[in-house]
Amino acid sequence: MIILDGKKISNDIKDEIAKEVSLIKSKGEKAPHLAAVLVGTDGASMTYVGAKVKACERVGFQSTLIDLPEETSEEVLLSKIHELNTNDDIDGFIVQLPLPKHIDEQKVLMAIDPEKDVDGFHPVNVGRMALDLPCFLPATPFGILELIERYGIETSGKNLVVMGRSHIVGRPMSILMSQKRSAGDATVTLVHSRTKNLSEITSKADIIVAAIGISEFLTGDMVKEGVVVIDVGITRVPDASKKNGFRLAGDVHFESVSKKASYITPVPGGVGPMTIAMLLKNTLLARTRRL
Repeated sequence: MIILDGKKISNDIKDEIAKEVSLIKSKGEKAPHLAAVLVGTDGASMTYVGAKVKACERVGFQSTLIDLPEETSEEVLLSKIHELNTNDDIDGFIVQLPLPKHIDEQKVLMAIDPEKDVDGFHPVNVGRMALDLPCFLPATPFGILELIERYGIETSGKNLVVMGRSHIVGRPMSILMSQKRSAGDATVTLVHSRTKNLSEITSKADIIVAAIGISEFLTGDMVKEGVVVIDVGITRVPDASKKNGFRLAGDVHFESVSKKASYITPVPGGVGPMTIAMLLKNTLLARTRRL
């Protein structure tokens, strides 16, 4: 069993990006500039945005954090997005989700210029992805593709099961893995909360991408020997033995599934670091498109 080390691969990608940024700067061009909009004080969101800012520093990007209070109106947020869309100094930006309940997330995502949508969530980018045209891929699916490619995992003709149908991971993953690409050409089945005989389907899978949002849902008796498992989930599970009172768990019961898997991602340290690395890669792509 081989651990798919997202932390190591993401560091490799950051090193590659840093070299490209040095080359851009050596030509007298400005470094890529990523902005992040954070509304409110959600703990997980603050942690994610902090990690993204730190990653920007490491690769030589410029970064801007726009920190707005919880009570910020939808109108004010949309005005801020318009400013970022029209600011030539900003190459790409993200609006950290989730947003406070009084703000319409869909309206906010629609307002972002697709050419600066480095999260890959705008319908224009999603549509271009579905048609296999140049676009910004959603960062988490993009990171999974990169992980599969860099470990040389064969996907062509394999039975691949995607667990979960979210717009951020499940649906794009099912589209990308069925396309003609080095990490692709798979026979894809997408399962979700209404799927019947779910374990019957997962037990025939060569590769499983678990993004169902239920901690330790996929167990050893639901998979076959030699399966490749990508665990996208991350949940805080109460654990009295830990100083902070919780442990981080994925959607996969690691202990039982890892005994059968040929490759498996850990939680944390698997898909999570890859998401940030691919956000940086999309920002670099946005910058090079504008050079």
